[in-house]
Amino acid sequence: MRTPLQIDVITIFPEMLDGFLGVSMMKRAAQMGAVIFRAVNLRTFTTDVHRTTDDRPFGGGPGMVMKCEPVFAAVEAARTAGSRVILMTPQGRRFDQATARRLADEQHLIFVCGHYEGVDERIRQAVVDEEISIGDYVLTNGVLPAAVVIDAVVRLLPNVLGGEGATEEESFAAGQLEYPQYTRPAEFRGLKVPEVLMSGNHAAIDRWRAEAAHRRTRERRPDLLKEEGQDKHEQDT
Repeated sequence: MRTPLQIDVITIFPEMLDGFLGVSMMKRAAQMGAVIFRAVNLRTFTTDVHRTTDDRPFGGGPGMVMKCEPVFAAVEAARTAGSRVILMTPQGRRFDQATARRLADEQHLIFVCGHYEGVDERIRQAVVDEEISIGDYVLTNGVLPAAVVIDAVVRLLPNVLGGEGATEEESFAAGQLEYPQYTRPAEFRGLKVPEVLMSGNHAAIDRWRAEAAHRRTRERRPDLLKEEGQDKHEQDT
């Protein structure tokens, strides 16, 4: 049996995680022992009376920069033999489903959440294993991006979603978007469910879903087909 994935989030705003980790799938995953969460207050690792975690940048400029001392101390206190330290930053590699699958195989993830104008470069140089971005935009701090990554990772852990294969046909799982989904009623306000989905012919349903997934991906995210070399499928059909 797999040991629980340990996830530590280092931040000056640990209370931002309270609601997210305490409801729905995150709560269920923790209760079933698939994951252990820990929100680490970075201010605990400061040494001055004001519990300072940031300072003005050398060379001048706007904003404040996260200091080395508390971040180094927090990571060193949390680190284990199997840990991987991740800095959430807009300068990081773009997060995707393949990265989520890779991180789901780790034993211990430590997320360092930057704030203000970012972190002292020496944090990147000495304590971080990789940098991740969730998109080409800037947020107030790294807690929300960390929560996005955590959600994508935890749902991939065994049995968290409750059924074998529950994540295998989702968007990006096979390098393209998921096919359209329908449920009851069969007709609503003149909009009908495709008849093939109610036919009971599983081979025909599989063909329809494969074609619909490819068509949707070609229309909305053609870059995925080029990356996977799947655009040839459309030329051959």
